[in-house]
Amino acid sequence: MKIEVRKKMNQANVPEYMFFTKGIGRHKEKLQAFELALEDAGISQFNLVEVSSIMPPECKIISKQEGLKKIRAGQILHCVLARNDSNEANRLMTAAVGLAVPAEKKQYGYISEHHTFGQTNKEASEYAEDLAASMLAATLGIKTNQDKSFKERKMVHKLSGKIVKSNSICQSAVGKKGLWTCVVASTVLI
Repeated sequence: MKIEVRKKMNQANVPEYMFFTKGIGRHKEKLQAFELALEDAGISQFNLVEVSSIMPPECKIISKQEGLKKIRAGQILHCVLARNDSNEANRLMTAAVGLAVPAEKKQYGYISEHHTFGQTNKEASEYAEDLAASMLAATLGIKTNQDKSFKERKMVHKLSGKIVKSNSICQSAVGKKGLWTCVVASTVLI
């Protein structure tokens, strides 16, 4: 009986779905800018708990719209969250989340977060995606040369047959005078 209860509890704690979202907020107060970025991302009405970098085995990636239908206001949600903010005018900031999905469905994948200044959307997206794929590749024993370009490493990962896909989501913004600007990118696990 105890084993059965423990097994059910463990299954309940492993997310079955995940979705990507991103947002931007601006306000004279830093905290309010963050809240507005979460609102723009569609997740301000939830209690977010940041977790590390593991995509659960067999976790299905769904659309943001589909994910929001499965949850309700006030719910505690686990997420991998990238956040960046500044009150410096003309400062380029980005927040990106990358994902690497293994070919073997029983294997866990990796989610990475990346937040930086001065990188374009494309640069930050590729960096986050590469980071997640590199972590998964190391776990799976795929040897890659870190001196090679992102595209070359991505090809090695795909050719190995062990990583089925990788992707990312990124939000960038340029700071405005007199306001805090906040950017967020996240994977929400449900």
